[in-house]
Amino acid sequence: MAFWRMSTSDATGFKFLFSIVFIYALMSAIVYSVLHMKFISPLPSDAPLERFSEARAVEHIRVLAEEIDGRQEGRQGLKEAATYIKSQLEMVKERAGPNLRVEVEETQVDGSFSMMFLGHSISLGYRNHTNILMRISSMDSHDTDASVLMNAHYDSPVNSPGAGDCGSCVASLLELARLVVDSGWTPPRPVIFLFNGAEELFMLGSHGFMTKHKLKDTIGAFINVEASGTGSIDLVCQSGPGSWPSQVYSQAAVYPMAQSSAQDVFPVIPGDTDYRMFAEDYADIPGLDIIFLLGGYYYHTSFDTVDRIVPGSMQARGENLISVLKAFTSSSRLKVASERMDSNNDMVERAVFFDYLTFFMVYYPRRVAMVLHNIPAALFLCVPFFLYMMDPRAHPLLSIFWAFLKGVVNHFAGILLGVIFPVLFAVIRLFFAYPMSWFAHSYLAFLMFIPCSFFGLLIPRAISDRVSHSQSVSSKKIMKEPSDEARFWGAFGFYAFATSAYFFAGLNGGFMTFVICISMLLGWIAFCMSVKSYGYNSIKSPMFYVIPLVPCLLYALYFGGILALFLIEKMGMMGAIPPPYGYYLADVAVAAVIGIVTGLCLGPVIPICDRWLAKSSILKFLLHFSVVMLAVSSQFFPYSKDAPKRVVLQHTFISAGGNEITGSSYDLAVIDSNSMEFIFKHAPEVAEELHAGPSFSLANAEASPQEAWLALFPISCVVTTNGRFSAKANNISERYSQFPHLQTHKPQTTFKNGTRRVHLELSLGSLEEIWVTVLNITGPLSGWSFADGKPPAPELPQGGPPSYILRLSGNSGENWNFWLEASSEEEVRVDVAVLDQRLDEKTIHLKGLFPKWSDVIAYTSFLSTYFF
Repeated sequence: MAFWRMSTSDATGFKFLFSIVFIYALMSAIVYSVLHMKFISPLPSDAPLERFSEARAVEHIRVLAEEIDGRQEGRQGLKEAATYIKSQLEMVKERAGPNLRVEVEETQVDGSFSMMFLGHSISLGYRNHTNILMRISSMDSHDTDASVLMNAHYDSPVNSPGAGDCGSCVASLLELARLVVDSGWTPPRPVIFLFNGAEELFMLGSHGFMTKHKLKDTIGAFINVEASGTGSIDLVCQSGPGSWPSQVYSQAAVYPMAQSSAQDVFPVIPGDTDYRMFAEDYADIPGLDIIFLLGGYYYHTSFDTVDRIVPGSMQARGENLISVLKAFTSSSRLKVASERMDSNNDMVERAVFFDYLTFFMVYYPRRVAMVLHNIPAALFLCVPFFLYMMDPRAHPLLSIFWAFLKGVVNHFAGILLGVIFPVLFAVIRLFFAYPMSWFAHSYLAFLMFIPCSFFGLLIPRAISDRVSHSQSVSSKKIMKEPSDEARFWGAFGFYAFATSAYFFAGLNGGFMTFVICISMLLGWIAFCMSVKSYGYNSIKSPMFYVIPLVPCLLYALYFGGILALFLIEKMGMMGAIPPPYGYYLADVAVAAVIGIVTGLCLGPVIPICDRWLAKSSILKFLLHFSVVMLAVSSQFFPYSKDAPKRVVLQHTFISAGGNEITGSSYDLAVIDSNSMEFIFKHAPEVAEELHAGPSFSLANAEASPQEAWLALFPISCVVTTNGRFSAKANNISERYSQFPHLQTHKPQTTFKNGTRRVHLELSLGSLEEIWVTVLNITGPLSGWSFADGKPPAPELPQGGPPSYILRLSGNSGENWNFWLEASSEEEVRVDVAVLDQRLDEKTIHLKGLFPKWSDVIAYTSFLSTYFF
C-alpha cells in the first residue's frame, strides 16, 4: 500500500517507527565507534617517553609476527622470540635510574600435572620451556615483599603468526616495562613482568612459574593479558578471588572495559587462559584476566597479522594497564601468600560491575546488589496496593494483580516470540541458501533477524488489539488506558523478576535488567506527565517515554553488540556437528542470540510504544522486509579474506614402530556448518588432487577414525565432520632417518600385589618441528611416572576399556623415559601420535590449492600403536 494512501493512523505509526529507527541508528553509530576505538588517538613512536605509545608497541608486534618465522613450540622462531624479548628487557634495564633495581632472568621450566579441559581429564608432561622474567623494584625493597605480576605468553598456535594472540600482549608489556623505567616512577611494591613461552600448550609456562619459581609466593596480585582476537574491547573477563581486583580496576582504569556478567559466561566458553593457574588451580592470587575480545575471525589463524590490529586498541590497553598497575602496587591489600591465609570476606565475595561505553564504571559489592536488585520486584508487588488505595472502587485489588500478571505474561510472550521468529526464519532460509551467509558480512545477520524479532515482539499487542476490536466501543474505551498501564507494569515486573532471579542464581550480573527497570520508571513518569500536557493519543507522549530510556538503550546496544559480534566471529571455529543438526547450528545460534539482544534493546520501549507500532501495515512491512533480507542474504558468499573458513589438513603416516610406514592418508576436517562438499564445490582443484570426484558426498566418504586426530586432542572433539583420502608416502624415508617409536628399555617389574610396571622409552626420531606428542593409554592402568603417579580420570568410550590421555612437549631431541603400572596381566595398549609442523612438497602443493578465503591448518601426524 502506498504511503499516501495509508490511513492517518497507519501513517502516524510509520512516522513513529522511522523515528525509532533513526534514534537506534544514531545510537548504533555511537556504539560502533566505541567498539572500534574511534575515540582514541594512538600515540606515535616519537611520543614522550613518559607516555605509553601504541606505535612503539606495534613495532614489537611487527618483529614477533613478521620478522620471526613462527613462535610455535618445536620451531626456531620460539627461541628467537625469547632472545628478542630478553634483549629488549636488558635494554630497559640499562636505562634504569639509581632509584630502581631491575633484574632480568631466563628460566627453563618442566613438570607434570593433570587437569580438566573441555570436559576431558588429561595429564601433561613438559620440559625445557622458556620463561623470561623481569623484576622492577625500589632500591630498598626486599625479595620477600608482596609484588604485582604482569603476565603474557609469547608462543603462538600452529599455523599462526600470532600478532593478536599474543604478540599484542607481549608488546603491551614490553612497552609498559619501558614506561615504568623511563617515566621516573618508583613502584611502591615490586613489579614482575613474566613472559611465558608455553600457554598454547595448556598453560605450561605459567604452571612452571607457579610451581617452581622462588618468587611465586610473593605475588600479591596479577594481571593476565590475553587476546581472543586482534583488538577492540579489552574486556575484564575474569576477576578474583574476591572483589578487590575488580574494585581496583573500576577506580583506576582510564578506559574501563569490564562486566561482571562476563564471569558468568566465561566458564562455558571452550577455552582457558593462564588466569586459572594463578587464581584457581595453583594459588588464590587476586587478579584480572583482560582479553582483546573482537577480531575473532583471525584468532588462531594465519590471518592473525599486524595489519589486523585495531587502531587505538593497544593505546587503550596500555593506558589502562599502567594506571591499574600503579593502583595495585599502592594498595594496602597487596599481600604475600602466607598473609592471604587469613582471608576475609573480600576474598570470598564477588561484586557487580560494568562499564558504560568505556567512559566510566559502576561498581557495587554483592551485598549491596542484594538490596538494589530486589527493589524492582518489591516495587512491582507494592504498586497494586498503591493503586487500590488511590481508588478502591475503580481498581479492585485482585483485578489489579490479575492485570499485572497478564502484563508479565504478555511481555514474556513477546520476548519469547522475538527469539522464535528469527530462529524460524533462519531454518527456513537454509532450505535455499548456504549456512552462515552472514559470516563475512556481520551486518547481514542484524538486517535478517532484527526485523522478524521486532515482529515477534509486537505480536502479543496485535493479537490483543484484534480481540479488543471484537468488543463493544464502550467497553474498549473503558479498558484502553488501564490496559496500557498494566502492560507497562507487567513489562517492568518481567525485568524485575529477571533481576532477582539472576541474583539468587548466584550470578554476578543482573545489572542490565536492573538498569532497564530504573530507566523504565523514569520513562513512565515522563510519559504520565506528557499525557497530561499533550493527551493520551498524541505521538509526543511515547517519545517522552523513550527519551529517558536513551542512556539505557544505548548501553543495551553496547552490551548486546559485544555479545552478538563475538558470537558471529566465533561461529567459524565452534565445531562441526554432524548433519543434519550441524547444518542448522550456526544460523540458529546467531538468530537466537540476535533475538535475545533485540528483546533487550527494544523490549523496554514496547509496553508504551507498541500501541503505535502493532498495526497490521507495520507488521506486514517488517515481515516483507525480513523475507527480502533472507532472500538477499542468500546471494552473499559466507567467507572472505577478512572472515576465513577454517580447514584442518593432516597428512597422516601410520607406522608399525621403527622405520616402517604401513599407511598414508590425508585427513581433512572443517569446523563450521559448511561441510567438505562446500569446499570441493568451490575448490575443484582440491577435490581433483584428493581424487574425491565432482559427485563427492560426505555420507559416502570414508570418515577418519577418531584416533587419527589424537595429536590435536582435545581439539579433535570439534572435527567430527571429516574425511580420509588416500595419499602416497612420498618418499618419507628420505626426509627422516628415524620415525617416532616406543619401546621397553628394561625388563618389567612385577609386585607382590599382582601389579606390574612396564619401563618405556619414547624416541621422537629425527623429526625437528614437533609441536606435541600425545599418548592414549588403554587398559588397566593404575599408576605411572607422571603427575605425582596419579593417572587422570579415564575416558570411558562405549563398549571399550578406560583410556588415559597424556600430552608431552618440549625438547624433542631427547628421549622420554617413563613407566606405566598395570593392575593386572591384561594387555596395555598405547597409541602414540606426534604432531610435526613440517610439510612435504606434495602437502604444501595441496595446501596452496585451497581458496584464498580459507585458512588451512596443515601439519603432519605420525601414528603408531603398541601393546605391553
